[in-house]
Amino acid sequence: MTRAGPVRPIVAALIVFAATAAIARAEEVNDYPTAARAEYVFGCLKANGETRHAIEQCSCSIDVVASLIPYDRYVTAETVLSLSQVRGDMGSPFRTSEQAANALNDLRRAQAEAEVRCF
Repeated sequence: MTRAGPVRPIVAALIVFAATAAIARAEEVNDYPTAARAEYVFGCLKANGETRHAIEQCSCSIDVVASLIPYDRYVTAETVLSLSQVRGDMGSPFRTSEQAANALNDLRRAQAEAEVRCF
């Protein structure tokens, strides 16, 4: 019985440490703003049918993407994707740049992984 006294503070400290680590990891994974997640899910729903099942799949998809690439890289890829559709010389750097291609490839790999896991 006397050993239980010193063990309790150690167990309590371990629980606090584990909870803190879990919260830090959740914040790290959840660095995408809600509006960005909602926009992704909305676009995904338009592409995959607006059903309850599609909502679950699309929500899963953005979670996977968010776990694989940081938000700033996602924004870069989305910007490149949007601006590469501009015709003529204005869109050319976004279609031919190696940095643009790398950002798009990162996004496409993350989306492919999300497709495998969620659909």
